[in-house]
Amino acid sequence: MTTTTVTRSVGESISRVEGGEKVRGQARYAFEQPVHRPAYLFPLQARIATGRVTSIDARAALAVEGVLAMFTHENAPELAPGDDPELAILQSDRIAFRGQLVGGVIAETLETARHAASLVRIEYQAEKHDTDFRADRDDLYAPDHINPTFATDTDEGDVEAALASAAVALDKTYTTPAEINNPLEPHATIAIWSDDELTLYDSTQGVTMVQQAVAPLFGLAPEQVHVIAPHVGGGFGAKVAPHGNVVLAAMAAKLVASRPVKLALTRHQMFSLVGSRTPTVQRIRLGADSEGRLVAISHDVIEATPRFKEFAEQTAVCTRTMYAAPDRRTTHRLVALDIPPLTYMRAPGEAPGMFALESAMDEMAIACDLDPVEFRIRNEPESDPETGLPYSSRNLVACLLEGARRFGWAHRERTPRARRENGWLVGTGVAASTYPVFRIPGSSARVRATPNGRFVVQIAAMDIGTGTWTALRQVAADELGVPFEDVELQIGDSALPGAAPAGGSVGLGCWGTAIHNGARELRERLETGGLPDDGLEAIGTDTGTPYEGQYAMHSFGAQFAEVRVREDSGEIRVPRLLGVFAAGRIINPKTARSQLLGGMTMGLSMALHEAGELDSRFGHVVNHDFATYHIATNADVGTIEVDFLDEADPYVNPLGAKGIGELGIVGTAAAIANAAHHATGVRVRDLPITLDKFLS
Repeated sequence: MTTTTVTRSVGESISRVEGGEKVRGQARYAFEQPVHRPAYLFPLQARIATGRVTSIDARAALAVEGVLAMFTHENAPELAPGDDPELAILQSDRIAFRGQLVGGVIAETLETARHAASLVRIEYQAEKHDTDFRADRDDLYAPDHINPTFATDTDEGDVEAALASAAVALDKTYTTPAEINNPLEPHATIAIWSDDELTLYDSTQGVTMVQQAVAPLFGLAPEQVHVIAPHVGGGFGAKVAPHGNVVLAAMAAKLVASRPVKLALTRHQMFSLVGSRTPTVQRIRLGADSEGRLVAISHDVIEATPRFKEFAEQTAVCTRTMYAAPDRRTTHRLVALDIPPLTYMRAPGEAPGMFALESAMDEMAIACDLDPVEFRIRNEPESDPETGLPYSSRNLVACLLEGARRFGWAHRERTPRARRENGWLVGTGVAASTYPVFRIPGSSARVRATPNGRFVVQIAAMDIGTGTWTALRQVAADELGVPFEDVELQIGDSALPGAAPAGGSVGLGCWGTAIHNGARELRERLETGGLPDDGLEAIGTDTGTPYEGQYAMHSFGAQFAEVRVREDSGEIRVPRLLGVFAAGRIINPKTARSQLLGGMTMGLSMALHEAGELDSRFGHVVNHDFATYHIATNADVGTIEVDFLDEADPYVNPLGAKGIGELGIVGTAAAIANAAHHATGVRVRDLPITLDKFLS
């Protein structure tokens, strides 16, 4: 058998193959999987920020009809020691943060479990806690490294001397609040034990990661844990690694005689259990010569970390690559607090870091009497400022110029607060965006030719709403040289060949490389030897790129925003956003556009709304629901335009594709803040941008 060259699938805007099922409500998510006689679990959570449990009275709860079991640290299954304290739940009476899991109630119905949980009486011995995040603390420290393995600090040249001698200098501080991960589908798990095997239907960004994290806790080999997640309703980083709720569900299932146990966290519970973005205080210092070229860049970051589990976000790493300057420094300092876990949130590091840097670049452009677009172009580096390596591709200038053309930037008023329309002050702003090309090793794909002439591709990849079901079929079809319709894709199951998680914008690059390599090998074998009666298969692995270490690899983009601020009330609106991006080869323009549009909407939410308000008296986020933790809705989003530049980058991977999941959010908040300043003359350096900041 030989394959026939057909019209290529890659680059075509093919609609999502699972879209119809989702619209009809037929795509089953974790909590909806059909299981026989499920029991329901409701968690018990700590009511203090630090201390210990002293007594538990469960008599009233256990007396409720339909309650099957109640468990705490006193009777929970023992877990094997591990290196993730977030997963070591119910192993002692110690409390590390308010909202920590301290037990669970299992019942015949969810309503019964929730009611019985409210009847459990737990007494505590509270200890003095500390949740006070301030930049002037005397206990700040430097972590060994920042996420994932970046150097904590960098220092090149003499920044202080360069700043002192600069023709123009800027020294400003910017802050971002804690932001809470809230994907539309809450974290949910169904756990089923059968002898010494555990099955988990889980809402996760990585079935392989869940398998590898959970198995050793229960003394199992990875193949004894089967994780299934065909559809996931968003993750944004919160579902990259498992949290304590998954372990709680597995524990509960051990206690009810092989019955499935279903657990879906409530929105309130997610605010303390599934991780959030750290608050930051960022001091940016810039120095420029008389021509507006930067001579010094300094970016010093202070952020929070949970005392029980360090998480050091890479907030200033983006500054290391963005602009040319001979003298440069970045630092990260942490304050350890008694707070819930932090974790990845869409563009960890880059989202808050680029808000500060790009706001400062806007301020510096004004100080240098230069247009903000021109100022960025003037400070474009010829090679990566941090490593000295050439870029595999860097089309930021092209994004800025094309975005400026499409946005009508040339007609922009030079002076802030110059344009009024019916009581609204109107302004426009720009910011750059970037995200590195990461690779997480370990992805493999099985590609099989069947006797009936069709092809099956198997890989434990994830579709978290991004279009993976479609894009990976496009990659396979093109490499096999067959029509898109002739390829069947199987993903979302840990029984398939292992895969990197859907995080860090690595998915398509890592999974696609494995599929590319497997499909190429299979095609060559078919062309030379034909198709045996029982079919033929090949295994492809993500071999990375031979150019790693020879090039700096990043995606880039430019964000433009129009902002209107009500002159008498400070009410702010964003009627228009434009993003122009250079992200390598675009596999599916339709799904890619949706990704970037979603990222920009999330950046709008970051700019105008999101802030977790922590009450230091009690150690918890008080606005822990969608009534009080505000996020962008349809009414907040005006016209959003997304476009790509053609960018050939053969160095990043065999597909030439870069990740785009994070890129859209990066820079959006800064573009909006810069536009707000242009509209009002008021510089807002502390997110979110609320009306009071224009009236004070």
